[in-house]
Amino acid sequence: MRALTLQSRWQQYYLAIMLLIIMPLSGCDNQPTRSNSVKTLTQSKDFVFEPVVKGEPIVFPRDYGEHPEYLAEWWYLTANLKTETGKEIAVQWTLFRMATSDDELTGWKTPQMYMAHAVITTQDKIWATERFARGGIGQAGVSLKPFRAWLDNWSWRAVTSNPFPGKLEFSDDDMLARLNIKQKGSIVLQGDEGYSQKHPLLGIASYYYSAPFLDIDGVIELDGKQFKVNGRGWFDREWSSSMLSAKQLGWDWFSIHLADGSALMVSQLREKGQRPYFIGSRSWPDGRVVELDNNQIRMKPQHFREVSGIKFPLSWLIEVPSQGLKLQTSVVRRNQWLHFMFPYWEGPINVTGSQSGKGFMELTGYE
Repeated sequence: MRALTLQSRWQQYYLAIMLLIIMPLSGCDNQPTRSNSVKTLTQSKDFVFEPVVKGEPIVFPRDYGEHPEYLAEWWYLTANLKTETGKEIAVQWTLFRMATSDDELTGWKTPQMYMAHAVITTQDKIWATERFARGGIGQAGVSLKPFRAWLDNWSWRAVTSNPFPGKLEFSDDDMLARLNIKQKGSIVLQGDEGYSQKHPLLGIASYYYSAPFLDIDGVIELDGKQFKVNGRGWFDREWSSSMLSAKQLGWDWFSIHLADGSALMVSQLREKGQRPYFIGSRSWPDGRVVELDNNQIRMKPQHFREVSGIKFPLSWLIEVPSQGLKLQTSVVRRNQWLHFMFPYWEGPINVTGSQSGKGFMELTGYE
């Protein structure tokens, strides 16, 4: 990762800001230990951000863009690709926006902060880096007319307000990606028309939609070697002022492209001493979507493995009886613990069982 002096100073400043945000949570009595990566997504007690309201419609192209009145949001792309010789390469690129207050200031005084993650994975190695920027000064942001999501020279650009078709470009000292992204299926509004509930009782929710059916091709360069690649991708958009309750510890999330052409998203949000809360959907390129509620999903870790001194559930049994699905997941690469400022496990997976498939798994809150 490039170690620019200005960037290093910004990282220290950013960490100080985020610690100030989460400090009110860390003093709660009788609370289980929670990771910094999930504390930030709990509603701030110091600032009043917009609530997520059931029935509020998701509107395009408006909701491809930013929502600065909410605490946090992200633009998240994953892809399982192959080279011309069959070598498998997985890609994750995410742009995060987080607000340090609800002030409507501009320029250097803006409360909008940005973080971007770029990760490329093969069976043998991982390339991972992160960057930080302040909004309001042109260093990072998301704009429409046309669509552009960027942080420094990392960018996703399109020719219209729709991100698809678009081109993602990012590079670091030992990796580079130039990827063309085309949408081949419909947008999926997760939950109840985009209102995605995260807790059975407390009204914790986000606005959440996905584009699970993406065709991706382009060029990836790793350690000086260049590869032409193509494959399938998945795009998630989510924004909220309160993604987790104060007692929820984190989540286990899966996006899977199944052999029959459908796409499956399942996730469980963990709470100590309580049954996890499940969300999910199964969708098809022609626009069919089956919402999976809290009672339709079963997720059980099969094997825990230690990575960087932490035990992670790296193998899972996922069952959706109403869809005839009984799936076993396995990781492509065990050590996908991303040592970012807010660390988490993220990486490509293989799927066997009632159907085969490929996808991504994200595990948070295991620090």
